[in-house]
Amino acid sequence: MRLDRFLKLARIIKRRSLARQMIDIGAVRVNAAVAKASKEVKEGDLIEIAFPGKVLSVKVLPYTEPNLKRGAIAYEILEERPVTGERRPW
Repeated sequence: MRLDRFLKLARIIKRRSLARQMIDIGAVRVNAAVAKASKEVKEGDLIEIAFPGKVLSVKVLPYTEPNLKRGAIAYEILEERPVTGERRPW
C-alpha cells in the first residue's frame, strides 16, 4: 500500500492530501530515509513523522486494507518525543 494511503487509513494523519504534503516537504521518513508518497509500506517498516510539536515513530504491524478501513490497528508507537523551537526534528 502507498505510504500516503497507509498514513490516512491507519488514522495517523487525517487526510491523504495532508499526508502527501507532509511527505513532499520531507516530514516523513521510512526506515530512516526520506520517502515519496508512492513508497510501498510493508510489515516491519519504521516510519517517523515530524508534526509541528512532536516526532512520532511507529512500526508497521501486519495489516490488510479491508481491516484498516474497519479501524484495525496497523502500527505500534515506538516513540513520541516533543520538538522545541530551537531543535529541529532530524
